[in-house]
Amino acid sequence: MISKIVVHKVGNKINQEGLFLSNEELKLDEEMLEVLENYFLSGFKSEEQFQFYSDSYLANNVVYGAVSEIFEDQAKFLWESETIAKHLFEIAENPRVSGGEIFVIFFEGEESDAGKIDKIGIFKTEKKEMFLKVNANDNDGYDLDKDFGIGLSKPDKGVMIYNNDKETGFVLSVYDNNKSGDIYYWYEDFLKVKQRDDDYFHTQETLTVYKDYITKQLPQEFEVSKADQAEFLNKSLNYFKEKEQFDFDDFSKTVLQDEHVIESFGNFKSDYEQEMQVALSEDFPIHQTAVKKQQRHFKSIIKLDKNFHIYIHGDRKMLETGQDDKGKYYRLYFEEEQ
Repeated sequence: MISKIVVHKVGNKINQEGLFLSNEELKLDEEMLEVLENYFLSGFKSEEQFQFYSDSYLANNVVYGAVSEIFEDQAKFLWESETIAKHLFEIAENPRVSGGEIFVIFFEGEESDAGKIDKIGIFKTEKKEMFLKVNANDNDGYDLDKDFGIGLSKPDKGVMIYNNDKETGFVLSVYDNNKSGDIYYWYEDFLKVKQRDDDYFHTQETLTVYKDYITKQLPQEFEVSKADQAEFLNKSLNYFKEKEQFDFDDFSKTVLQDEHVIESFGNFKSDYEQEMQVALSEDFPIHQTAVKKQQRHFKSIIKLDKNFHIYIHGDRKMLETGQDDKGKYYRLYFEEEQ
């Protein structure tokens, strides 16, 4: 439930636009608060979670420091909302970043079995939509006029900070629906956040590194066909769909099977962790939402010149390849045509 809300106008200083700070909170009736709550919460779709970080001390993260003060003392809400708005104004270093309104909102937590968890939302609106106004005139008729304002579909940028795990940077949900200006502006320059080291993260990253290995590294080290690669991708995806728990040894024996391929993948995974500066767990609960999100990248397609595409969904044994006097060919076996 929204208990405090304030709005500031933040321009792009590179384009000589200004910063306009409000000196009071918005005073809204219950109907408007309900409309705004639905509007601000509509942008959060993913279960991916983040946390604040800093290159030095966590307390040096400006937004982390500001929301920490608000959670400690709500009397500092207006003051710290100005700190947040000033920071957003100062970090704009790209002329393509759009100016707009920034809303800082305090959501009072509701009592539940998990306890009462307050939240702070920060939202930025950038795009303006045209709308029509119908006005009665003096001739018992109506006039039409056009204006521009904020549409109520969803904000352009948003972050929700939950008041738990403060020591590690809080728990955050973040989105950016308008990345045309600068993809680093919201996540990195303003918030300075990274993905939390949780089940979603490990599921997502393990699937990513495995797909990269099968499509890029495996054909460099071993003699494998496109059909073999497709089988590896299908088997790995089925493993993640059917299992509740990921175990690296079990996955290797079930999917990769060949000891040389297993060793090769282990080396590739280690190089990936070092390059990306992440540490992937070898034993974690599989997050099915992350699997569904990654599934679209696991399409097993064999492209044959510009004439045919073969989509492989199942048994590799139903597919044969060879060559005769007419050229290379694939032979497909099936039980019934659908």
